[in-house]
Amino acid sequence: MSATTRPATPPTGPSRPPALVLRGLVKHYGDVPAVAGVDLEVRRGEFLTLLGPSGSGKTTTLRMIAGFTLQTAGTIEIDGADMSQVPPYRRDVGMVFQNYALFPHMTAAENVAFPLQMRRVGRSEIRRRVAEALALVKLEGHGDRYPRQLSGGQQQRIALARAVVFQPRLLLMDEPLGALDKKLREALQLEIMHISRELGATVIYVTHDQEEALVMSDRIAIFSEGRIEQLGSGEDLYERPVSLFVADFIGESNILRGRYEHDGQGDWLVRADWRWRIGPSAVARAGLASGSGAALIVRPERLRLVGTDESGAPGTNALEATVTDVLYLGPIRKYELLLPDGQPAVVREQGGGEREWHAGDRVRLTWAVEAGVLVPLPGG
Repeated sequence: MSATTRPATPPTGPSRPPALVLRGLVKHYGDVPAVAGVDLEVRRGEFLTLLGPSGSGKTTTLRMIAGFTLQTAGTIEIDGADMSQVPPYRRDVGMVFQNYALFPHMTAAENVAFPLQMRRVGRSEIRRRVAEALALVKLEGHGDRYPRQLSGGQQQRIALARAVVFQPRLLLMDEPLGALDKKLREALQLEIMHISRELGATVIYVTHDQEEALVMSDRIAIFSEGRIEQLGSGEDLYERPVSLFVADFIGESNILRGRYEHDGQGDWLVRADWRWRIGPSAVARAGLASGSGAALIVRPERLRLVGTDESGAPGTNALEATVTDVLYLGPIRKYELLLPDGQPAVVREQGGGEREWHAGDRVRLTWAVEAGVLVPLPGG
């Protein structure tokens, strides 16, 4: 296993196909659509995460890529070859499961060697590559131990070594850290990132943990109801969500619902007696017609609290609220608030700011016009 370093967003050259292409991928279980038409291209050496809530179709999509589940319709191409009807053992993909799936009667080294034995690799080559794989996951000297003699984190490292030892074209990972505690999970996140970069591996990673996806991924595909709702970098998804679902699923959001209106004075989100200005870039991205139902998304760290007697700076919007709770989070204070219509809101401010607020305080929320993101309301 020769070590290479991959760039953060690896290009696909004109003479080489993408590592993976899904076209119109569909899976029905009876009349129930688990995956309802997925189109996706994955770049070589990319770490792509399929992220979404339970039942959104991400794991079913991964299992179809691996060949464990046969698609109802659509095609799966790996390195330019159609694998839609090819059995799993001929797709040349490595798989890491949440439950490790190690053979309990085999030692760690024997588990790692198993894929090479199935490919009839010579004994001396197996010994060399198993030693390399164990070193890669920092488990030299553990090869003679059985799975029951290893911790959960060590077992997952062995499962990873087994998945990469035969140098697969794709490395598929199905919530591999879900069974581990938070501290170990965070440590293994970094290890998996470093190993995949060292190998130059193309990784398709499934999780429902948004923080894990943001930390590890080059790009993230957000799944909802069997479809990809949005595909992009973590920054794209957080800063520029295209739908209410993505805005609400990635990070915390303050959501102001109303209707979008354009007049001679500019662009606005209008609701009852309130209206807030919308920046031109947000309007251009949303592409909504005036009068459409819309929501304005403002992230908690983009809001600022001021007294009710203070006017906002030029180029800002404002909204009155009442502080209901204050949470101390070390360098951050999280303020939970109630808006006049009874809707909750949240603000995150650096500790040691100009002023501290307390439960019961009446305040004004202010935010820069360009900090708001406009998205359509479903059915709006």
